[in-house]
Amino acid sequence: MKKQLLIAPSMLSSNFASLETEIKKCNETGVDVIHLDIMDGHFVPNITFGPQIVAAIKPHTTLPLDCHLMIENPDKYIPDFIKSGANMISVHVEGAVHLHRTLSLIKNSGTKVGVALNPVTPLEYAFEVAEFVDFILLMSVNPGFGGQSFVENFIPRCIKLRKFLDSNSKTEKVDIEIDGGVKADNLKEILDAGANIIVSGSGLFLGDFAYNVKEFRKIMQNN
Repeated sequence: MKKQLLIAPSMLSSNFASLETEIKKCNETGVDVIHLDIMDGHFVPNITFGPQIVAAIKPHTTLPLDCHLMIENPDKYIPDFIKSGANMISVHVEGAVHLHRTLSLIKNSGTKVGVALNPVTPLEYAFEVAEFVDFILLMSVNPGFGGQSFVENFIPRCIKLRKFLDSNSKTEKVDIEIDGGVKADNLKEILDAGANIIVSGSGLFLGDFAYNVKEFRKIMQNN
């Protein structure tokens, strides 16, 4: 099944002092999703922002807000992110004690639900929950910081996951999202592996944002 290819700038690499301007750039350049990395300083060694910032961004864009929860005890905070206007919420296999219950909490609200896996987390976790989610986020860096180098084992993992999803009518519509180290020079290989929601931080925000988005889109159109 041919998947829609989506560009999702990661606001972790944006200028936090001019967040409204950065959101405006996203609106004007034709990206598809705004990706928000939510970090609590416990699950990962960094702190970013919470539902208040999501709620503040919401009135300034019609783009879907994709909240990637890299936090402990996600069930406690999911209702706040839903209320803040999140359109997509993903939780980590490694951070959810009762994963099916957590995924159901999100899905029952009408919000798109995803499960995230760190680079060395066994893919079998994704296989087990695939029929309960809208997308699977495969990390291509270790979570916690922007600007990291791409972890090459993503490619065989993504190929294997896409083959699994396509083999079952219950899971063939599930998207694969990638987060970490995505640049124009490795994008084609990533697309060929089967990822279709492309999160990129420094690959888009470093330099000319509009030019970088056009380069990503050109590669996608020629793939």
